[in-house]
Amino acid sequence: MAWAMVFPGQGSQSLGMLHDALPHAVVAATLAQASEVLGCDVPALMRDGPLEQLNRTEWTQPILLAASVALYRLWRAEGGAEPDYMAGHSLGEYSALVCAGALDYAEALQLVRERGRLMQSAVPAGIGLMAAILGLEDARVVEICRAASAEQAVVEAVNFNAPGQVVIAGHRAAVIAAMDACKAAGAKRALELAVSVPAHSSLMQPAAQQLAVSLAACQLRLPQIRVLHNIDAAPASDVADLQQRLLRQLYHPVQWVATGEALRAHAVTQVLECGPGKVLVGLMKRIDGLQVLPLDGEAARAEAHAALAM
Repeated sequence: MAWAMVFPGQGSQSLGMLHDALPHAVVAATLAQASEVLGCDVPALMRDGPLEQLNRTEWTQPILLAASVALYRLWRAEGGAEPDYMAGHSLGEYSALVCAGALDYAEALQLVRERGRLMQSAVPAGIGLMAAILGLEDARVVEICRAASAEQAVVEAVNFNAPGQVVIAGHRAAVIAAMDACKAAGAKRALELAVSVPAHSSLMQPAAQQLAVSLAACQLRLPQIRVLHNIDAAPASDVADLQQRLLRQLYHPVQWVATGEALRAHAVTQVLECGPGKVLVGLMKRIDGLQVLPLDGEAARAEAHAALAM
């Protein structure tokens, strides 16, 4: 039986996350290193906030990466096996690469903090918007976004998260227009997301150009565990390809449904979500043939250990 580990992205953070895991030595050590690299008390920020700082993109990204890496190290320390495949949703792709041995943990913390800073500076707060469209076919959402876009007001489908769930992003006015058009076309819901950065849209190309400098300075390696990437649900062929995939990921749609289907095509039946919460559990359980379990919480990890032992 093949199985996979998936890592969540921005939006999975919350005050008090990983509270039950903090007493474990391997988790404490991992977060202590993050505190040193980032120059802040990471466990305190996770536990007490302030929430405004935790939700600021340049802090959210390294904090979530630290939490996911800590949880993976705890899984391994408790006797958990290495997965056959890994994947990460957006930011989670960096967590996967750290855990797969492709990227040094300390370098990754600095890199994703810079990634978050560049994303926010590319589109200042209040200019961009993201929204989730529920209950409308992917092709129809793409068509509506094209119709709602103009030269100075862009909206695009950026996350194909689950069957019947697509996230759109772009300039605020264009996103609102597309939301209205989707509802008129029969969407069950159109919900604004609490993210001001229009991630994975073409508006992020300037951020990718600047991130290329920081990424070039990192010691990237091919992962020791096969990692499927967001842009096409396939692994990188070499280090240069890996670097380009991480840059293109910033302004290309996240193909998360295709990732789940690719895992299933590789005979994966069990998937564990390694990070705070269970956002990806909710998305991937809608893909036939996959059993998806969280790792956040003592009881959840015990269930995951038992499921893989069967």
